[in-house]
Amino acid sequence: MKLRTINVENAVGKVISHDITKIVRGEFKGASFRKGHVIKEEDIPELLRLGKESVYVLELEPGDVHEDEAGIRLGTAVTGPGVTWCGPRESRVNLFADSHGLLKINVPALEAINDLPDVILSTLPGNTVVNKGDLLAGTKVIPLVVPEETVARAEAICRQAGWVIKVVPFLRVQIGVIITGNEVYKKRVRDGFGPVITEKVESLGSSVMRLEYVPDDARIIADKIIGMAAAGAGIIFVTGGMSVDPDDVTPKAIRLSGAEVEKYGAPALPGAMFMLAYLGSVPVLGIPACGMFFKITVVDLILPRLLAGERVTRKDIVALAHGGLCRTCAQCRYPNCTFGKGTN
Repeated sequence: MKLRTINVENAVGKVISHDITKIVRGEFKGASFRKGHVIKEEDIPELLRLGKESVYVLELEPGDVHEDEAGIRLGTAVTGPGVTWCGPRESRVNLFADSHGLLKINVPALEAINDLPDVILSTLPGNTVVNKGDLLAGTKVIPLVVPEETVARAEAICRQAGWVIKVVPFLRVQIGVIITGNEVYKKRVRDGFGPVITEKVESLGSSVMRLEYVPDDARIIADKIIGMAAAGAGIIFVTGGMSVDPDDVTPKAIRLSGAEVEKYGAPALPGAMFMLAYLGSVPVLGIPACGMFFKITVVDLILPRLLAGERVTRKDIVALAHGGLCRTCAQCRYPNCTFGKGTN
């Protein structure tokens, strides 16, 4: 890379090495041409009007990559399924969601890219629910010119990783819901769980196929779980009765159904008494009472991953401890907060 002064008329295709300011009294003051801009034929009249008969330009040498080209190559390399990119603007390329789904970030690849000299890739946290058009990430290089080797190494990391940033679309799943509790079953109190679960499920593109009320009887609850799975439910919610009190029989009922418990108890507040089990391939979620009273709970961290086709494991639930504390703000701002953001 060389820096030299050149007549404006001979500068087409050259890279401006500094901002060129435009001032219109009482109206505007700012950069008319920014550092790194590649001069075009149509720029010449404006440069002359700005009093620039000569400019300082960068001349690229073999092995140099201009920041805009580097940004485009980086954006192309890190863009995975369900993601699109646009730019560059001052070498920055932004990545956007191309569909409603769950954002996934390959953290080892992300860190390897950022460990390269002069390269930046910044993303939203993984496992964030995103809508089409949402900004997911930005990538750029720091200097105006970087070595070809740097960009090539970033591209190699992406190829070896297979993917770096992607959005997994949600599956359309038929959901079974079992509301436990004698007080609801005998209609002494109104059901508060059903509407909450239905809203969460439908917001992610699925639907409730069946909602049933049962008494606090482990055998009856277990039979309902088995029946819903046989009827085609892809996920089964079992609500209430999840504590350790003698009359809270839901955990026992889930085990009695033949479901294999992945984890009972989650390091997320609210949601500590949550249970995840699998009846064959069908997830069975034991939802504690907090799921009815709090707008956002551990369910909002687990359900999107299940609907994205993941098999959530004990290890995944344990990892919720980092970021699993909800601040229970007076005005809930989830997902624009820290809850669930410590994991990927």
